[in-house]
Amino acid sequence: MNIGKSTELYEAWLGKQLTIVPADLNEKHTAMAEDHFSFLRATFYRWMQCWPEICEVEDGAPRVLAIGDIHVENFGTWRDAEGRLIWGVSDFDEAYELPYTLDLTRLATSAHIAIRASQLSIGAGDACEAILEGYAAGMEAGGRPFVLEEHNVWLRETVTGEMRNPVRFWAKFEDLKEVRGKVPAGARKAIERLLPTPLPAYRMFHRIAGLGSLGRERFAAVAEYHGGKMSREAKALAPSACVWAGKRGASTRILYESVLRQAVRAADPFVQMKGRWIVRRLSPHCCRVELISLPAARDEKRLLRSMGYEVANIHLGTPGARGKIARDLKKRGPGWLHAAAEKMLKQSADDWEDWRRRGKAGIP
Repeated sequence: MNIGKSTELYEAWLGKQLTIVPADLNEKHTAMAEDHFSFLRATFYRWMQCWPEICEVEDGAPRVLAIGDIHVENFGTWRDAEGRLIWGVSDFDEAYELPYTLDLTRLATSAHIAIRASQLSIGAGDACEAILEGYAAGMEAGGRPFVLEEHNVWLRETVTGEMRNPVRFWAKFEDLKEVRGKVPAGARKAIERLLPTPLPAYRMFHRIAGLGSLGRERFAAVAEYHGGKMSREAKALAPSACVWAGKRGASTRILYESVLRQAVRAADPFVQMKGRWIVRRLSPHCCRVELISLPAARDEKRLLRSMGYEVANIHLGTPGARGKIARDLKKRGPGWLHAAAEKMLKQSADDWEDWRRRGKAGIP
């Protein structure tokens, strides 16, 4: 099955799970053709369709409650209940029970693509080594959240740069289109539950963000509150694309909240699942970190090692995973992650080129 047909079937399935925003979906299709990294982020459904065959050996690894759609830009910062700045995985839309090797391979593949696009300067082999080192260290230690206070100073300085300046951050909201029609009751109710009491006056905007979830309904309420701006966002959720790509009868349960509850994590109290909406606070330090926002002078090996460690923090939420994974890792050769990433990279690159050709020819 080619990427065009795969996309058509997946989107038809997704349309039965939630309300699709056609204009946003068209924007996603355009972004998929623009660069390989955007294509990877937007096509987790295709990854899950190809993974079992291309990485058959890795697919037999112990299963955990995994992230699924992990990549080098699925990390961000937030404030925990104590007001501390935390760094870690920022999105679990595609969470599902998967072999632990899938998350590592997808993270490594995204690093390969970022290297090819000159967004990272580290070597591909070194990137895989760093990810695996961090993951193994996290597993051995039993995990530890990345609290960016008295510890992890280097990471705080790396991920809190000029691009996350409050003036720049809130300026992005000025271009959003205010919602004039009806907002789904579930989304409005979920947002208002996370706003202060008494409820401040707010404006509701249609927000376009992300790539994997682009095409789903997404709303952001913005208010002036005690001398500054504040925002809450609601995004529609659907079962993981793993359900579409898997066998009939697979569980359609959305596991976003389960990951948040089980992982080794200093959680953001403002990230909550309300029905089929995930609601969160948006602010300069409560958002995703893009590679372009990082300083030019940075320790990329250390950063990728931290990403691998954070993946371990998530996987450790699965009871009994630590011992099973430790034993499985010992059986694998030193270059298994690099080899698996190279295989998935080739498949993804071929799909991307196919998608671009189809777009130029006017074929969906």
